[in-house]
Amino acid sequence: MSDPHATPALLAALSAALAHARSPWQHARLEPLPDKGLAHEHVRLVGTGLLARIPKQSQLGLAPEANLRFQRACFERAFASARTPRLAAVLPVSGWLPRGALLVEEVPGHSARLPGELPAIADALARLHRLPLPEPAAREPLLAPADPLQALWEEIAQQARHLDAAALAPAVRRTISAQLEQLRGQLARTPRPPVRLIAFDSHPGNFLVRADGSAVLVDLEKCRYGAPGLDLAHATLYTSTTWDQGSHAVLSPGEVLAFYEAWEARAEAPLAAAARPWHAPLRRAMWLWSVSWCAKWRVLSDRAPDPLDRGEDWSAQRSSTALVAHVRERVDHYLLEDVVLHLTHEFAALEDALRP
Repeated sequence: MSDPHATPALLAALSAALAHARSPWQHARLEPLPDKGLAHEHVRLVGTGLLARIPKQSQLGLAPEANLRFQRACFERAFASARTPRLAAVLPVSGWLPRGALLVEEVPGHSARLPGELPAIADALARLHRLPLPEPAAREPLLAPADPLQALWEEIAQQARHLDAAALAPAVRRTISAQLEQLRGQLARTPRPPVRLIAFDSHPGNFLVRADGSAVLVDLEKCRYGAPGLDLAHATLYTSTTWDQGSHAVLSPGEVLAFYEAWEARAEAPLAAAARPWHAPLRRAMWLWSVSWCAKWRVLSDRAPDPLDRGEDWSAQRSSTALVAHVRERVDHYLLEDVVLHLTHEFAALEDALRP
């Protein structure tokens, strides 16, 4: 649905869904935005201050209705941080929109400029992580496993099943396997890190910086209850800071350390102290999650799209040619031997610096 010839059909479908819902914005002019993500189309409702987020798939493997409930909860719960967009409405699953859509606030701002605007990202994440933690029974539909680290390991291991089919260089495969074993031992440690509402998709390309200098996290489809260190890692890893063209930067170890210090200064003191011993292990975990996803995408992206629009679907045919080319170039780069070895050396250096 992202190729230029399909855009009129997408706009017609959204228009029909808005009219059927008797939306107060049904007469707004619709303007498609450039295809920048593998999970959503975005359409501006001109003059309303809103964007339609139209799912292409569920990265969590959820059915369409469950995916909408999950994303709605992400936006509603994170909004109290004052650093995420407002959710205005949900368009249900229908014949026009097989996966429904969310209407969310369009945040005016520019792509994060690194490293200068890293403190603003640290502040946004600290605000998210300071939100009160609901009782366990009230955390659904977001992911809220009894042991988030064990669940994370299982998630990484599931993606790592694609490593053998991903045509990796032998040295890359050996290095990733060794890092997985090291992580397995680290994740067995006790006590566990504190649990908070986290974004789990906090790479810099998902932030916009407003005129007042505040950073807003605009993509919230993966929120869960887990360790804040995963967000801190995802905001500063090489595989994150060089993913999006608008916020592309290569951070020095000193800049990474300064980011962690900025977050600790803004987080609650007990949270910062309890999270500190886990910064380095969770940095390794987030990188392994990222590179195992790269292997998974390399294997699955050549498949035909699911004609029934169910759950997870990484088919390249769901995205524009330009976006697919960008993703493929980044995936290939992150799986290069030199890049993988560079990251493992960085972990060793930062582990000493991040040690409490």
